[in-house]
Amino acid sequence: MHKDDHPTTLRQRLLHERERPRWVRESRYSWQLAVLTVCVGAFMSQLDASIVTLIYPSLEREFGERLATVEWVSLAYLLVLTATMVTVGHLSDVLGRKLVYLYGFGLFTLSSAACSLSPNLTVLVCCRVVQALGAAMLAGNSVALVNIAAPREKLRSALGFQAAGQALGLAVGPTVGGLLVSTVGWRWVFWINVPVGVAAIVMGRYLLPRTVERAVEARFDLRGTAWLTVAVTTLLGGVSMLSGMPVPGWAGAVVLAVSALAFGGFLRREARARDPLVPPALLRDRRIAWGLLGALSGYLVLFGPLLVVPIALTRHGESELRAGLLLAPLPAGFAFASNLQEQLLPRKWSSRRRCVAGAALSLAGLAGLAFASPVDLWLICWLAVLALGLGLFTPPNNAMVMAAVPRELSGTGGGMLNTCRSLGTSLGIALVTLAYQIGDDHALDSVLPVLPVLTLAVVAALMWVSAVLGGRTPPRTPTG
Repeated sequence: MHKDDHPTTLRQRLLHERERPRWVRESRYSWQLAVLTVCVGAFMSQLDASIVTLIYPSLEREFGERLATVEWVSLAYLLVLTATMVTVGHLSDVLGRKLVYLYGFGLFTLSSAACSLSPNLTVLVCCRVVQALGAAMLAGNSVALVNIAAPREKLRSALGFQAAGQALGLAVGPTVGGLLVSTVGWRWVFWINVPVGVAAIVMGRYLLPRTVERAVEARFDLRGTAWLTVAVTTLLGGVSMLSGMPVPGWAGAVVLAVSALAFGGFLRREARARDPLVPPALLRDRRIAWGLLGALSGYLVLFGPLLVVPIALTRHGESELRAGLLLAPLPAGFAFASNLQEQLLPRKWSSRRRCVAGAALSLAGLAGLAFASPVDLWLICWLAVLALGLGLFTPPNNAMVMAAVPRELSGTGGGMLNTCRSLGTSLGIALVTLAYQIGDDHALDSVLPVLPVLTLAVVAALMWVSAVLGGRTPPRTPTG
């Protein structure tokens, strides 16, 4: 019996992870039920990310603000989400992944209700910051909970379901958002999270396994957290400045330089810390380093076309509805391939071989898109090829990363993985915005060929980081 099965003090009750009911633990479907619960969080986090952009015109009209100001509704959310996921993952390793996940859903649900009641844009942005913290507690734990719940031989499939949940939320977000805004108003974009959040909390309480594996007495790396927060926040802020914010170009360059210095400080701190936020051995392991690169590159390639294609189509005279329908093969194909990648490729193939096949198909899709016209129906075919490639690549890539991460550090590993996804998303969006400033109506032709080039630059940077941290792959740690 767990030592905290009978908490007595208020602190113990608040930090107590309860076991699942016996009938759930002994069910042959216990791991599927846990993965289903995690998929609800994955779905909601991506739904919220894609649905909010639909309310921009309504916010401009109601609050009398410019678009550059309204964009902070998304920018503030993205900054906090990306900057805190690794920290939240580390805390979940100490306090319990189920515990942090449930508190995260509670915070996400309450802040969603607060967003819907916001009297002005400033309050809305502040509520979005709190909502992002709740979302980080969900996203930073999702991969780790799947890693704990699923049997080793089912991990790749389980991570495929989780990726499919994210893709489904991404796919239906614009449709649901457009329907809500046009019928009952923008506030219902946030109200819709409340009943789903309550249901998810109940599901998590009874279906998620208890996960405490490290001592609460472990020291929290406050300095490492501060360095990482500054590095990530200035990186995204600098990229946003260079992508169209009304500030001088040199200001963006200075902010990016601060980001590089802060990242260097973070690496030095982690190499010396007694209980580092991110153990350097994780980044020295090239399976993990290359897997994190793959996660960043995959979402960069996914979100670049996801933003640029609708803009290019509408600028060529297509309606928003038709643009959305033409874009649908990208998120839908990603969800399809992520969910069924075990059936689409030979079962005997290793995760590495599946990643190579998915990456090759993704590059073929990118190459086709680079030469496609926005009004050409071949655009749909190349979007589908790209989506299938990304869907085949993502689950085995995530599985390789989590298999290389020690079981007791699953939260940290999952936080790193989701942080790279978020950075890829941000870079994909920023690159498209910058390309439109440079290329105007020819952005579709100019942006898509740049995506693989940017990916190669990220590869070079990650190889440098690996060399700084030691360069050699440590012996594999058993994952339990």
